[in-house]
Amino acid sequence: MSAARAPKRKDQFPGDEDSGLSSGHNGGVADASSLRVAVIGSGPAGIYAAEALVKQTDGNVHVDVFDRLPTPYGLVRYGVAPDHTSIKSIARYLQRVLEQPAVRFLGGVEFGADVTRDDLLACYDAVIYATGAMVDRHLGIPGEDLPGSVAATDFVNWYCGHPDAAGLDVDLSADSVAVIGVGNVAVDVVRVLAKSADELRATDVPDAVLTLLGGSGVRRIHMIGRRGPAQAKFTTKELRELGALPHAEVHVHAEDMELDPASAALAESDRHVRGNVAVMREWAGRPVGDLPRRLDLRFWLRPVEILGTDRVEALRLEHTTLNEEGRVVGTGTYETLPVGLVLRSVGYQSVPLPGVPFDPLAYVVPNDGGRVLGEDDRPLPGEYVTGWIKRGPTGVIGTNKADAAETVRALLADLTGRARERPSIEALLESRRVRAVTYDDWLGIDAGEIALARTLERGERVKLAGWEDLRNAYRPH
Repeated sequence: MSAARAPKRKDQFPGDEDSGLSSGHNGGVADASSLRVAVIGSGPAGIYAAEALVKQTDGNVHVDVFDRLPTPYGLVRYGVAPDHTSIKSIARYLQRVLEQPAVRFLGGVEFGADVTRDDLLACYDAVIYATGAMVDRHLGIPGEDLPGSVAATDFVNWYCGHPDAAGLDVDLSADSVAVIGVGNVAVDVVRVLAKSADELRATDVPDAVLTLLGGSGVRRIHMIGRRGPAQAKFTTKELRELGALPHAEVHVHAEDMELDPASAALAESDRHVRGNVAVMREWAGRPVGDLPRRLDLRFWLRPVEILGTDRVEALRLEHTTLNEEGRVVGTGTYETLPVGLVLRSVGYQSVPLPGVPFDPLAYVVPNDGGRVLGEDDRPLPGEYVTGWIKRGPTGVIGTNKADAAETVRALLADLTGRARERPSIEALLESRRVRAVTYDDWLGIDAGEIALARTLERGERVKLAGWEDLRNAYRPH
């Protein structure tokens, strides 16, 4: 289930006369001898958990994969940059898992509203929480809430066609933009801002998004990190993509590439850091050209205030350095950067699930190898966790596979021989007039996006971005 902020409104996916689960792809119900498991979240972590359950039980299991959204695949659909088609192709692998007879997709069902923790524990032998980390970390500085200060998570959701972000007010009229953060998400945001509409035309971005990006007034993009280039979190591959943009040039300040002894040692010992530093040093030696857009990579700067009256007008920054303990500290020297848009990309974090234990400092569900822990630090019967909400926002998509397998091993060790008759989730949803979005319904959305791309003569698919458009793609007219 996507952990995006805005709750599903009942007028978006209203309840029908039944749950919609009595027919359609994977609509059957396993017999009472099969283990019944609910997975909350249909992103890679959740679907890998479903796959591990099928593999580790030889298919003697019934897995219901729930999601608040009517579309599966989580960050693969709504987080991977639209021009990274090779990464997005992992959806085909995840699709094969959802098409297994033991697995069923139940979209449009919101945990905590349509179904509760107690409901699922009553209807299933076990519940696996796999909701990821889908909200932004805050900067905690004055002016952060000004119009024109936007979380990168929201901006990514917008250009990826997430229905919650379809109405996001994105003003790209500013000449100068600041992207705060030096991770791969920040690089994605910078790259999308720097590309022309023609370069993005073959991607799956919604047509309204493509129109706005095509009319963008942005000419200068500042990517800002509070540490040095050796501490940047982006990968060398992602970094090189910026340098390959045909209509944008990258500039790095030569003084930022003068590494302190600790950073130099890190670059010497770490191949990833060494590659990043080599690429940026090459950029630092380039003369400034006359391409339409310019990307400035800035280091040793931390935001202290976003300035403006009615909307963002500038960003105040303090120069930083490392102290003897290797911590970032301010130098007392400041500069003000005139910008009309600030995109904050300083990390993801998970949000609490209603009724489920949550660590408010680590932003994860407390667990031991995937077993959810209660207040006494003892495992709670039948409750498990996987993915970013288990370990924090670390690793790549594939990391979730081993992570899910570990959780499922713990689940099966705990529940051996415990499958038994339980109340029906179908009856529960019907009693609440909640119509689950089935896998066949999702295929209707999928077909609608492919057809839209053909109509617009744009690539393989074009995202249906709004709730109403998604609903109309599968609901009877």
